[in-house]
Amino acid sequence: MAQRWKITVEFNGSPFLGWQRQDHGPSVQGCLEEAVRRFAQETVTVHAAGRTDSGVHATGMVASFDLEKPVSAEKVRDALNYHLKPNPIAVLKAEAMEGDFHARFTCIGRAYLYRITNRRAPLALDAGRSWLVSHPLDADAMHAAAQRLVGRHDFTSFRASLCQAASPVKTLAELSATRVGEEIHIVARARSFLHHQVRNMVGTLKMVGEGRWTADDVQAALEARNRSAAGQTAPADGLYFTRAFYPGDEFPEPISDGPNTPSSTSG
Repeated sequence: MAQRWKITVEFNGSPFLGWQRQDHGPSVQGCLEEAVRRFAQETVTVHAAGRTDSGVHATGMVASFDLEKPVSAEKVRDALNYHLKPNPIAVLKAEAMEGDFHARFTCIGRAYLYRITNRRAPLALDAGRSWLVSHPLDADAMHAAAQRLVGRHDFTSFRASLCQAASPVKTLAELSATRVGEEIHIVARARSFLHHQVRNMVGTLKMVGEGRWTADDVQAALEARNRSAAGQTAPADGLYFTRAFYPGDEFPEPISDGPNTPSSTSG
């Protein structure tokens, strides 16, 4: 009988066309599936907790797949990492799971981090891994405005035009903005997200940080239910999938946006 495996993965999304396997370029899913094929001589489908877009990174993506080959958790981790080289993907942990575990469908919540580097100097070490905003931003104002978006809402104004989700209604459990030195970290948590929802919220909060918008403007954009009413889509560079939550994990905010409908793409 096949063994179900859960892996926790970090990756630099810069060279990839996103998580999902593509015919016309490299993907994180494709690299992982090829690594499994090389070490186990098996063809598998690697399912992820969320499908990130091109250029989006991860520090704690969870994925699952089945293997017929009997092997230890350490061997799964180490063999995958060996065969993933030189791709910027690392398997941090491998765990044997019961057969009813599924990285995507068992997931009860997802968390993202968005990094804005707020300084005049260009990015040398973090080029491609943070959004450089050179003029001053007010993180406290951004955080206050972000609270207008927390809760259950119709997020049409923050939804990409190509979003395939059945409904624009989501329950946002957390949206916070905190200054950490010269960076502003925006954290978002929800059961699932609409396509580009996090990046569109970040682009809107940036306008608040600049003093161009107020929290009331963010509220008005939300209530307009029109994508053109909100701010720009922040670049993929600064977005990180940080955690997937599963039954038994602490997810303190109530989530009540209906059945567990996984996000079709990244935030």
